[in-house]
Amino acid sequence: MADRAALAAFLRTRREALQPEDVGLPRGRRRRTRGLRREEAAALCDVSADYYSRLEQPRGPRPSGQVLAAIARGLRLSPEERDHLFRTAGHAPPRREGRADHISAGMSRILDRLGDTPAQVMNRLGETLAQTRPATALLGDESAHAGLARSAHYRWFTDPTSRLIRPESEHAVQSRLMAADLRDAYTHDGADSPTARLVDALNQESPEFAALWRAHLVPGPHCATKRFVHPRLGLLELDCQTLLDPDRSQRLVVYTAAPGTVSLTRLHVPAAPADTPPPAEPSHG
Repeated sequence: MADRAALAAFLRTRREALQPEDVGLPRGRRRRTRGLRREEAAALCDVSADYYSRLEQPRGPRPSGQVLAAIARGLRLSPEERDHLFRTAGHAPPRREGRADHISAGMSRILDRLGDTPAQVMNRLGETLAQTRPATALLGDESAHAGLARSAHYRWFTDPTSRLIRPESEHAVQSRLMAADLRDAYTHDGADSPTARLVDALNQESPEFAALWRAHLVPGPHCATKRFVHPRLGLLELDCQTLLDPDRSQRLVVYTAAPGTVSLTRLHVPAAPADTPPPAEPSHG
């Protein structure tokens, strides 16, 4: 059973402990609220302000596991705090597996400070857990997929449209990098893991992957300069930097363009998501 009073008190204490600058929000001069406002917390948790307020009062329906996971991410809870949140709401805590869906508080704080830069947090399966708006504009909403398609590795080997963002001349190299990355994850996670199930599915569905898997590729330098073919901005050449979480379950990937380059100029043009068609050419007739 859910303990509504305890849930409300827990949410309130965690909201009040967060400062605007902790989540990339401006503090403002007239702020009197201790910590975040309820509407700010609601936006971070991807729920309505009314729904969040009812949780803190406490009243309203018992939140689902999906909503609780979103609240845990939004309030930057630690894995232990997330488990407590689930139990207090009357749910069993999610099993902690190698897929590491919950973004660590430290990683979240770094991502919050990269609001004007293409950056995203990914787990070992190649699943995107969070993106900045520039990353969504560059790559599309990679967190919107479901099932095995949540993995960029799975999409690369099974969905030809996922390769349109990269120059065709680089597809073979990217395939080797993807296979080597999964080999590294499989070695870490073991044969009884979500990574192993992803590998099994790819071996069955993609002859290309199966051949690369048999080659036992080992990762080299993980993230070097990458080229993207954006439908509106054209060809972009971006440097890629990766920050690994201490337990190596997640990585923060950041894309930047060198100063003085065409890519830098194009990257700062307000862009629609990557799957948005280019605007029509103006008529001169």
